[in-house]
Amino acid sequence: PVTLIEYSDLECPFCKSFHPSMEKLMTEYDGKVRWIYRHFPLSFHANAQNEGEAAECVGKLGGGDKYWQFIDTLFERTTSNGTGFALDQLPVLAQEVGVNQTQFKTCLDGGEFAAKVQNDLTEGSAYGVGGTPSTFVNGRMVEGAVPYEQLKQVVDQILSQN
Repeated sequence: PVTLIEYSDLECPFCKSFHPSMEKLMTEYDGKVRWIYRHFPLSFHANAQNEGEAAECVGKLGGGDKYWQFIDTLFERTTSNGTGFALDQLPVLAQEVGVNQTQFKTCLDGGEFAAKVQNDLTEGSAYGVGGTPSTFVNGRMVEGAVPYEQLKQVVDQILSQN
């Protein structure tokens, strides 16, 4: 009954700190919430566009579980702020989560998902996203890396109305 659409940047320190709250929400509300992840690479985070494309390549090649494992691990390891995870390590990380490194490089180097990541950015901008993370909870925007309890309140409010 609850859909969360998060606009995020894989090099954003606030997104990195917010990610565990989203994971906790998914665990606590298993079967009641759906999380849709959209890329919103900020212009001053030089690696964010490529990292978004890399996540999409992993998803294509390995499926949803590998996609989330890649994002989770990238957030764990990046120091954030634009170039916190070396781009030359993306294929290594893809292989680590179980995706064929050669196929991954072909996908990433070919720019297969460049337009998709840019479309996410354009879509988010059209919906009023100006920074990351921005999360829409059944259409209601929650801006910033809000504390888990605040996010939980929004979800509980929606669930109580159903």
